Amino acid sequence: MRDGKCEEKKRRKRGFWGNELLMGESSGSVLIDVEQISTGGKEHLIHTSYGHVSVTIFGDLEKPALITYPDVALNYMSCFQGLFFCPEAAALMLHNFCIYHISPPGHELGAAPISSDVPLPSVDEMADQVAEVLDFFGLTVVMCMGVTSGAYILTLFASKYRDRVLGLIVVSPVCKAPSWTEWFYSKVMSNLLYFCGMCGLTKDLLLQRYFSKEVRGSIQTTESDIVQFCRRQLDERHGMNIWRFLQSMNGRRDLTDELKLLRCRTLIFVGESSPFHSDALHMTSKLDRRYSALVEVQACGSLVTEEQPYAMLIPMEYFFMGYGLYRPCQLSYSPRSPLSPTSVSPELLSPESMGLKLKPIKTRMS
Repeated sequence: MRDGKCEEKKRRKRGFWGNELLMGESSGSVLIDVEQISTGGKEHLIHTSYGHVSVTIFGDLEKPALITYPDVALNYMSCFQGLFFCPEAAALMLHNFCIYHISPPGHELGAAPISSDVPLPSVDEMADQVAEVLDFFGLTVVMCMGVTSGAYILTLFASKYRDRVLGLIVVSPVCKAPSWTEWFYSKVMSNLLYFCGMCGLTKDLLLQRYFSKEVRGSIQTTESDIVQFCRRQLDERHGMNIWRFLQSMNGRRDLTDELKLLRCRTLIFVGESSPFHSDALHMTSKLDRRYSALVEVQACGSLVTEEQPYAMLIPMEYFFMGYGLYRPCQLSYSPRSPLSPTSVSPELLSPESMGLKLKPIKTRMS
């Protein structure tokens, strides 16, 4: 077993891709098993210099790596399941990548409470922890996808390890130190988590962070299915584990200067109803406009991956095309898919009809 594992690491050391990875791939039919996506991942609990971290892997280990990092109180099931339940998105990503879902410490499914004796990690240590995860799997260069707090961690990772990140996809990102409003919001939630755990009010505050008012419902209307699912997922989180991550994020520093040093192409998604909309615009303004793009999704909160995952498909496909990646040619197409060849008029598949505001994605060919 040890020899097999070493050989696997040697193969992965070839880098983000070799010619054999892209040229040898078949462009034929790709079958996506939705049940396998939600339950069939292989979980690894990895010991790092800053504690244990859970990584769940989906896909072929021989393919280039895409790592994900969720927002506070979420894991891959509650943060990225909506995106991967879109057959076209799953086909696009699993055809080109092996997916490594990294959970923040204590956020994985079935996580036990973290001992109070374990030191609280800083955001820099969590970024270094991502690097150790890559080292464990023998990954050299990766694509990254993060949501809000996870976007901050991966942006910090990309700034510290610039040679290891080829592309960065961030959803409703934060990149500055907490504003007074966010600090106060986090302080209230931290106190609730510390004294009351994952109570109803704590969950309501978190859901306001993730979703737009339309899907959260009101007194007259009920919550949407995605909000109800997320609420059930939050029931399984340990309050003190969430408190620890929130404390670390509240102590984060401003990454504005580091943004100017990023070498990777960057694709930014943000919901227009997101509390972090202004942060995403600030991040966009500091990146090199030649190699970055902003996608604003109308009538959507922060968690675009769950609330409006189909809005991400066209921009991601064009983003990946800049790396020579492609989607499979044959799929069982969904009539809602903007990636599907269909007899529907082109106007119905335009970005405007999907509630998107696009800025052109300009990429530099490798």
